[in-house]
Amino acid sequence: MSEPSMAVISPTSSRVVTETVNGSHKFVIQGYSLAKGMGVGKHIASDNFSVGGYQWAIYFYPDGKNPEDNSAYVSVFIALASEGTDVRALFELTLVDQGDQPKHKVHSHFDRSLESGPYTLKYRGSMWGYKRFFKRSMLEVSSYLKDDCLRINCTVGVVVSSVECPRLHPIRVPESDMGMHFGMLLENTEGSDIVFVVAGEKFHAHKLVLAARSPIFRSEFLEKLEEGKEEIIVNDMEPKVFQAMLHFIYRDDLVEEADLAQLSSSCESHIADLLIGKLLAAADKYGLGRLRQLCESSLCKGISVHTVGEILALADCHNATELKAVCLRFAAENLAAVMRSDGFEYLKEHCPSLQSELLKTVAGCEDDCSSAGGKSRSVWAQLSDGGDTNDRRVRPRT
Repeated sequence: MSEPSMAVISPTSSRVVTETVNGSHKFVIQGYSLAKGMGVGKHIASDNFSVGGYQWAIYFYPDGKNPEDNSAYVSVFIALASEGTDVRALFELTLVDQGDQPKHKVHSHFDRSLESGPYTLKYRGSMWGYKRFFKRSMLEVSSYLKDDCLRINCTVGVVVSSVECPRLHPIRVPESDMGMHFGMLLENTEGSDIVFVVAGEKFHAHKLVLAARSPIFRSEFLEKLEEGKEEIIVNDMEPKVFQAMLHFIYRDDLVEEADLAQLSSSCESHIADLLIGKLLAAADKYGLGRLRQLCESSLCKGISVHTVGEILALADCHNATELKAVCLRFAAENLAAVMRSDGFEYLKEHCPSLQSELLKTVAGCEDDCSSAGGKSRSVWAQLSDGGDTNDRRVRPRT
C-alpha cells in the first residue's frame, strides 16, 4: 500500500518596518520687541501643522517658561496639538541666523545616538523643547534677530511601524472620468429634453440628470411637468451663475478658479454679489449639498478681519452651517479688529440677530481660555485696549 501524499504548503513571510514620517514648519515671529513683557509662561503659538497623522504647533515664550529664570532666557517647545496617546517622535528646532555668514543654532534628535529611543508624548498638549533655548541678552544683539524678526524652523519625525507582505504587481486604475463624459453631454446638448431661459440665454439640459442631482429638480420634473421638451423661464439667477451650477451638476466640481471672482478684489463689491456668493445661494435653493460645501470651502479661504462679517451674513442666509461656525469662531478670536471693520457694520445692518450668536461664541472662547490656562489675553481684553489676538487653539496640559 502506498503512503498517503502530503500537501506541500508554500512558506510565507512578512517584514515589520519602523521608520519616521517627517515634516517641517517655518515659524516667523515678527515684532519680537512687542512680544517681550507678556509674562513668564505666556507663549506665542504657530499655526497648527500636520505630520504623521497628528497636528503639531511651535510655542515661543518671549519671557521664558520657567519662573526661576527671571526672564533671562527665551523658551521654545514643540507641542502635540491633536488627540494622541504615547506618540513617539524625533524633533529638531533651528533658530535661523539671518546674518551674512549664518551659523544656525540647532537642537536635534535626528543626529543623536538615541540611547533611550525617540521622545514619547503622552497626550494632547505634551511638549518637547528647551526652557533655556537662548539667553535673551545675547539673542537681542545677535544676527538671529533682524528687523525685529525671528525665524524658527521645526522638523518632526513621527515614528510609525508597518507590516510588509509580498504583493502582486498592482494594476493602476485611472481616476473616474464620469464627470468628463457627463460634461460633454451638457456641452453637446445631445438628448436634451429641457431648456432653461435665463435673461434671454438658453441652456439645454436633461431632466433625468437634474432630477438625480437635485431634490428640487426631481420634484419639478418627475411629478409636475408633462413629458416632452419643456422650456422654463428662470427669473432670479444670472446666466453665468446658472451656467456654473449646471457645470457642477454634470461635472461634480466648481468652474475653473480663474472663473471665480477672487475674494481679494471684494473690497469694491459685496461678497454676496460675487460669483462664489451667488453660487452658494443657488446651491441652497436647489438642494445641492456638495456644491454648497465646495462654496463654503472656497469662501473659508478668504476669511479675514475685513471679510468675515459679510461671509458670516452670507453663510447664515444660505444655511452654510460649517462656514458660519468658522466665521463666528474667527470673529470671536479677533473681536476688536473685526468690530472696527466695514464688514461688521454690514453685519449689524443686514443681520443684527447674528450679534447675539457672536457674543455666545465669545463666551465660549472665554471658557476655552479658562480651561486651557495658557492663553495670553482673553478676547474680552481686546476690547479694552483696541488690540487683537493671534493665539491658537492648542491646549497644553500640565
